[in-house]
Amino acid sequence: MSSHRVAQVAAAGGRFEIVEREVPEPGPGHVRIAVEACGICHSDVFFVNALVPGVSFPVVPGHEIAGRIDRVGEGTYSGWKAGDRVGVGWFGGSCGHCPPCRQGDFVTCESLKVPGWAYDGGYAEMVIAPADALARIPDALSATDAGPLACAGVTVFNGLRRSSAKPGDLVAVLGIGGLGHLAVKYAAAMGFETVAIARGADKADFAEQLGAHHYIDSTADTPVAKALRSLGGAKVVLATASNSDAITATVEGLRPRGELVVIGADAEPLGISPVQLLMAGKIVRGHPSGTAKDVEDTMAFSALHGIRPMTEIVPLAQADAAYERMLSGAPRFRMVLTTR
Repeated sequence: MSSHRVAQVAAAGGRFEIVEREVPEPGPGHVRIAVEACGICHSDVFFVNALVPGVSFPVVPGHEIAGRIDRVGEGTYSGWKAGDRVGVGWFGGSCGHCPPCRQGDFVTCESLKVPGWAYDGGYAEMVIAPADALARIPDALSATDAGPLACAGVTVFNGLRRSSAKPGDLVAVLGIGGLGHLAVKYAAAMGFETVAIARGADKADFAEQLGAHHYIDSTADTPVAKALRSLGGAKVVLATASNSDAITATVEGLRPRGELVVIGADAEPLGISPVQLLMAGKIVRGHPSGTAKDVEDTMAFSALHGIRPMTEIVPLAQADAAYERMLSGAPRFRMVLTTR
């Protein structure tokens, strides 16, 4: 194959077009991946609309990549070989020398290499990625399931396992959409008494199907915080909904020394006062995604417990329509592009 197809945006805020490009060669420390599937994440908006610095156009987004190694660059770790099934997520490589990297905290690298930002992403038939970004995909997972787990999956999985909650603790998941539906499944599988919080009484049955032990309708007369306290108070609230008001409304539902872990992104500030945190020793923190090893752990846990993302699968040629559908909020729940 001397050329391959990519779905690119030529200018900020533009529409996707399918173009042919020359197949790139991997340099030292890199591999070329034959992409089989790539999830469409809402974070791709940052790059398509140039909402972050350093975006170069035309841009090829995509950081939920699943495929097989097609070629290994010279000088690359010998453990990788052509044919290996690999995924690449939001963590697309690190610099290795900034203070966070030197402390082993690679996902907070000051020069984090996010596919679709630092280099062409997975809306393509081929992609070049650094070897440190690669996560092995278990045989039990399809490419269309593995792709979303490399970003959405690892974000909520890591958010839960790195929280202060222990099996048996009450853990609430705010939002049961693209991130939250996976978070509820993981929380239940990790042994937490799991609460799903969403808008509308009609979502109660779905929350139960995901594994939730309790459901709180955030539009009901009883405030979310009071409903959480009636259950004993949450040790952890994992906030996947991108709504600062909804996130703020959970704080008084935390038990003493409870923890609010924020994953959903909203530009509006949280309405939390220091007084709400001080006396009960409550914690509020943000949570980034996860390294390649974290992605591997997420995939292994998912394979073991039969956890899969809910997806809508479309061919790469329909990338523009699929991206617009993602923006509409209509999918249940992750849009995934395929090349095969």
